Amino acid sequence: MHTKPLEQAASAFVELRPRLFGIAYRMLGSVTEAEDILQEVWLRWQNTDRSAVESPSAFLSLVTTRLAINVAQSARSRRETYIGPWLPEPVDTSMDPTLGAERGEALELAFLLLLERLTPTERAAYVLREAFVYPYQQIADILQLSPVNARQLVSRARKRLTAERHEPIDKIEHRRLLSAFIDAAQTGNIAALEDLFAADVVSSSDGGGLRGAARFPLLGSERVTKFLAAYAPRFWPGATMRWVEVNGRAAVLVPRNRTEVTLLTIEASPQGIHHLMWIVNPAKLGAFTPSRAR
Repeated sequence: MHTKPLEQAASAFVELRPRLFGIAYRMLGSVTEAEDILQEVWLRWQNTDRSAVESPSAFLSLVTTRLAINVAQSARSRRETYIGPWLPEPVDTSMDPTLGAERGEALELAFLLLLERLTPTERAAYVLREAFVYPYQQIADILQLSPVNARQLVSRARKRLTAERHEPIDKIEHRRLLSAFIDAAQTGNIAALEDLFAADVVSSSDGGGLRGAARFPLLGSERVTKFLAAYAPRFWPGATMRWVEVNGRAAVLVPRNRTEVTLLTIEASPQGIHHLMWIVNPAKLGAFTPSRAR
């Protein structure tokens, strides 16, 4: 007797799930936290008087966003105690390049890092508008603001991100630079590395304290180049790389042995490579494989 309404609820949720995950993931930069939120959203959806809900899409987006704002507020303090540099959890986007959004906005790892500088409410307004093209009235309803304030939030976030973001390059050039970097890094070719790097290049290794990753970012072309040249004989020999697509951009998985894997990608602009991102935290890489099937 009660099966059909629950089936209808499940059908609506499953249909909207990619979008809901896309919102939560962009808000948090974490697959695990986004999945936890969707579990909570599903429980609330089951226990809601759905006959009073005019738009399942609007309701589920509202619940997802508000839960994500709450988690983002507590995540800030957790990241302050994170051991070493924190990088977003990678997702495979080879099947869904925009990850449930109408636009691929706010999905690249480097851009997710920029979003961390916004307040959770600014981040929510920006993600809903720029990635999912929500009307300002709906954003205002979700954030419990006036439409004018919602518009101001998005505008402020957009200006800040534009001022801090490096000029983007296309996917082909991004992959070419990453490939050239790997070639130079494998041989410890200092001159080639220096040619590839922007002056402000940063190398970040996210190990979460669980593996032997650098506890602090390396800053500047000279320092990063010297480290990579010294590290090359220990890291690259015997490594068999596999190209993957991570957050809409090329990356490589570098198995070190049966238990250790590194995921490497870059942020780059026409000026060269600005950020080397090495993810070695097993928890984040453990979530990457299931995300490939999402």
